[in-house]
Amino acid sequence: MVNPKEERSYVMVKPDGVRKGLVGEIMQRFERRDLKIVALEMFQPTTDQIDSHYPKDEKWITRLGEKTKSTYDKYGYDLKAELGTDDLFAIGTQVRQWILDYMTSAPLVRMVVQGLHAVDVVRKITGHTIPSMADMGTIRGDFSIDSPLLANAEKRAIMNLIHASETPEEAEHEINYWFGDKPIFNYKRFGVDD
Repeated sequence: MVNPKEERSYVMVKPDGVRKGLVGEIMQRFERRDLKIVALEMFQPTTDQIDSHYPKDEKWITRLGEKTKSTYDKYGYDLKAELGTDDLFAIGTQVRQWILDYMTSAPLVRMVVQGLHAVDVVRKITGHTIPSMADMGTIRGDFSIDSPLLANAEKRAIMNLIHASETPEEAEHEINYWFGDKPIFNYKRFGVDD
């Protein structure tokens, strides 16, 4: 069992976070909470890399369609008129493609963040995945205002600055996928690891 102080999370600054110049701010917010960056790299992902990062199973894709339908229902928009279908899997497939296009539109920054309950703390610092619903004081709440309705209307992914693993298991998988045999460093931070 991993010591809770050594838990790791995978974080990826998305194209809008890079383009807004928020990489340093994002890292600083993690470090202020006594988390440490143990691996870091800027890179331009290929479509294949991003395609393999996101699930391809029917259940996950249909869930994207369900979320889209829920957004349209909430705001009284006609799903079929806007997207040309009401088939949830077909809609999810469209949304997944928008995500691939978005995630390959600019360089990304990938990192491994380590510390006490890193997965949960990183998610808390990052904020709600829908920026317009994120609390002020979180990364998304302070630096983004995008919404699913606007993204769908513009036929694009939600621009929410950052990806953060949801569970320790997902973090382990994503760290292995994105860092492979690249070094992950072990060092002590003053006042944190003493």
